[in-house]
Amino acid sequence: MLDPKLLRGDLTEVIKKLRRRGFDFNETRYIELEAERKSLQSITQHLQAERNQASKQIGLLKAKGEAVGAIMQRVENLGTELKDNETQLEAIQQLFLDFQLRIPNVPHVSVPDGVGENENVEVRRWGEPRQFTFKPKDHVALGEKNQRIDFERAAKISGARFVVLHHQFAQLQRALANFMMDVQTKQNGYEETYVPYLVHDHCLLGTGQLPKFREDQFSIAGDFDFTLIPTAEVPLTNLYRDEIIEAQQLPIRMVAQTPCFRSEAGSYGKDTRGMIRQHQFQKVELVQIVKPEDSYQALEELVNHAEKILQSLELPYRVMALCAGDMGFSAAKTYDLEVWLPGQNRYREISSCSNCEDFQARRMQTRWRNPKTGKPELVHTLNGSGLAVGRTLVALIENCQQENGDISIPRALQPYMNDIEKI
Repeated sequence: MLDPKLLRGDLTEVIKKLRRRGFDFNETRYIELEAERKSLQSITQHLQAERNQASKQIGLLKAKGEAVGAIMQRVENLGTELKDNETQLEAIQQLFLDFQLRIPNVPHVSVPDGVGENENVEVRRWGEPRQFTFKPKDHVALGEKNQRIDFERAAKISGARFVVLHHQFAQLQRALANFMMDVQTKQNGYEETYVPYLVHDHCLLGTGQLPKFREDQFSIAGDFDFTLIPTAEVPLTNLYRDEIIEAQQLPIRMVAQTPCFRSEAGSYGKDTRGMIRQHQFQKVELVQIVKPEDSYQALEELVNHAEKILQSLELPYRVMALCAGDMGFSAAKTYDLEVWLPGQNRYREISSCSNCEDFQARRMQTRWRNPKTGKPELVHTLNGSGLAVGRTLVALIENCQQENGDISIPRALQPYMNDIEKI
């Protein structure tokens, strides 16, 4: 959530920055809500003061032995009027809060202009796409050999956009996840964390998935207030909600490997073939909580931590700086890693790494105690995929395929696959 002081103090500049994202800020509605809130708050405060003054007079009159009936009636009437105004104020404050919670983060000054993915800016590339001596197949065709990727049976039990992996492809997915976790914990200093896969709505509100993106979530029907996590970013970041972190605890680096559940409500008709866009998939998620002055250096480091996985697996990729119009709701700046997929003859996103600055922290009230001031201040939060396991599986089998359909196992992954060199 944006700082309310920023909105009140420099609304024109905020609107200008949000326009870079293609966000249409309803200035008229904001001014109406703010004016009504101020008016009701002023009236409420005036009524409270008047009632308090009248209550004091009752005590004085009683001490003098004078009649207090009229003034007691006045206090009662003020109480009723005050209660009505407080109810109205609470309602307008809730409307105002909902309005503010639907405003995305403002883009950092270094974010390129643009409205969509075609205007994202390439930062660098690593590796060269392999030159095949035969026509490469995509992962769906490769998975049909010995039924290692099974969409038909997955649809039988769960419907479209689900997959069953058999035999060594199931083992390969597990190996990839274990390899990613080991790199992040043993080499990059992240603390392995196991988290619930069901969270309360206030957690999704804290990281920015709610209230705007309700239709993208899978909620549990019945008496339970639970939603399946769309990413481990949600439970990891919320671990420190409503807490004040001591300076010596920062930075906090956490990593978790979880299933992720997404309705893909806005993606019908996209990537209907294969494993690229699923309702359920595995992901290794990186989260950092840092001092504000350290967050942009932390973002570059986080991107490098995700890159290390692709480099170790010898998968060609490129790093893209997302333009303002293509960033996620909570992000101030985002880099995407896009891996080369021979089956599609193009780069596809495999990781998204974002600095949310204090946007999520303000929603969660996650703060640190600044030793210079002794006061609590909002932290900055970052998150990134390290990596999406299913898409890494897709990239690996497509890039490492042989003409006979075998899949070569990268050297770094072989210890996780019982030292076999190919599937």
